Amino acid sequence: MRARLSDIAQQAQVSEATVSRVLNDRPGVAGDTRQAVLTALDVLGYERPARLRKRSAGLVGLIVPELNNPIFPAFAQEIESSLSQTGYTPVLCTQTPGGVTEDEYVEMLLDRQVSGIVFVSGLHADTTADLERYRRLTTRPLPIVLINGYTADVDAPFISCDDRDAAELAVAHLVALGHRRIGFISGPDRFTPVRRKLEGYRAAMTRLTGTPGPDLDPLISLSLLFGVEGGDAATTRLLDAGVTAIISGSDLMALGAVRAGRRRGLSVPGDLSVVGFDDSPLTAFTDPPLTTLRQPVAPMAVAAVRALVDEINGHAAPRSEYVFRPELVVRGSTAVARTTLAVTG
Repeated sequence: MRARLSDIAQQAQVSEATVSRVLNDRPGVAGDTRQAVLTALDVLGYERPARLRKRSAGLVGLIVPELNNPIFPAFAQEIESSLSQTGYTPVLCTQTPGGVTEDEYVEMLLDRQVSGIVFVSGLHADTTADLERYRRLTTRPLPIVLINGYTADVDAPFISCDDRDAAELAVAHLVALGHRRIGFISGPDRFTPVRRKLEGYRAAMTRLTGTPGPDLDPLISLSLLFGVEGGDAATTRLLDAGVTAIISGSDLMALGAVRAGRRRGLSVPGDLSVVGFDDSPLTAFTDPPLTTLRQPVAPMAVAAVRALVDEINGHAAPRSEYVFRPELVVRGSTAVARTTLAVTG
């Protein structure tokens, strides 16, 4: 046990005496320090004492649409970390095509008597979906928090990235580089985040390039899919319209845009500039490194967990939408437009 105390103390960066007090559930240890010791136990593979295992505040469901898009594992990791720090045990539910549906996961979570559920980019983001499924949960009442996909028809806290601002930042960046024929690609516009990005794109293009609304229609290409294949197909249509730059609804679609451009013999960013959205892990290491709009995943996750825990504890969180501003991250997939180079050279 002595060796174990030593290992745990080193991992948690506390004294062995502090570790002993935590393991014996004695008072006089700050909450953050106690959590650091428990985390060290988990990291080192030691089983928590029975008296400490019973301290779990309960289960919380976390439903994400998929794990293929790196942004969703990023959300899951941050939310799980925040939940664990509050004493709750997360139950991750991942949807796959043809697999368990969101509604089926909800029923499974209810059977396990979860204390609340966090939905990330769920059916609430689909403007054609029936929202009664969420109203039934709030009237049980079961605390829920919904991320990315605001609707005023559900009485719950919402956490969102500012999609309008993201599109406007992307347009402003490309216009500053001399681009005027700027295309927009994304998934179906029945989803709230897509609609908001489109609104921001249209407003910024009209304001910064003077392009009338109807003239923007040929520069917009929506795909059935948000992934690489969808980005490839949507970009191929826009290259025929003579665009010199592409704004994408996701980083995966942006990679599809790069692939479509190269298949046409275009260099990125020499002939075609591409902007993504999310700043998913590894986008700094793609070829070329991707210019993108960083979604503030960690602050959004913390806000979602805080709102949910407040709800669980009987302190109603505001029913308004918490909106977080994205950050433009400029890397190697955008450059000065060819025409601008000719004028200034």
